[in-house]
Amino acid sequence: MKNIKLIGKKSIFIDKTVKIGKNVVIHQNNIIEANTEIGDNCVLLPNNIIRNSKIGNGTTIESSHIVDSVVGSQATVGPFSRLRPNSVVADNCKVGNFVELKNAKLGEGSKASHLAYIGDAEIGKDCNIGCGVIFVNYNGKQKSKTVVGDNCFIGSNVNVVAPVTIADGTYVCAGTTITINTEKNDFVIGRAREVVKPNRATKYQKEKKGV
Repeated sequence: MKNIKLIGKKSIFIDKTVKIGKNVVIHQNNIIEANTEIGDNCVLLPNNIIRNSKIGNGTTIESSHIVDSVVGSQATVGPFSRLRPNSVVADNCKVGNFVELKNAKLGEGSKASHLAYIGDAEIGKDCNIGCGVIFVNYNGKQKSKTVVGDNCFIGSNVNVVAPVTIADGTYVCAGTTITINTEKNDFVIGRAREVVKPNRATKYQKEKKGV
């Protein structure tokens, strides 16, 4: 091993089939197995499971589960991310806490920073996937694919109901459920306006308590 630093060596398991590059730092409680390849200058912070996957140069991974997937260079994954089989995270991407990918590709420079599910999807370059976004890929009978172009913004709490194509430069507002294809640079909003009933809260609370 070439200039590899192991921190908490007794709690680290590295399979004989694993290939590790130069200047890699591996912290405690890492399990790396089944033909995984780790590039140069990577940092594996504590508590990762990486199996049969390829990790590019200069990438940092923390407290995450990665299986049968590819992560590019200069990317960050975690904490508490899950890359299920056939996931591809390109160079300079961010996959943040409690983000799950399954059979999905995140294009170069794109970010899914927290609390999102990206399943059966292909996402282009420099996209933002907001908090609470769900790619709705299963209707109870079959799974369908979503395609997102480059430079798209998907706001918080958006449901993307497959099959659907979101064109380059589309902006999808928070709280929208999107079921139709968009055109380039479309602005999409699909939420109902709230109904405000003045001075109703106190009466409602009294009714609820049986006062």
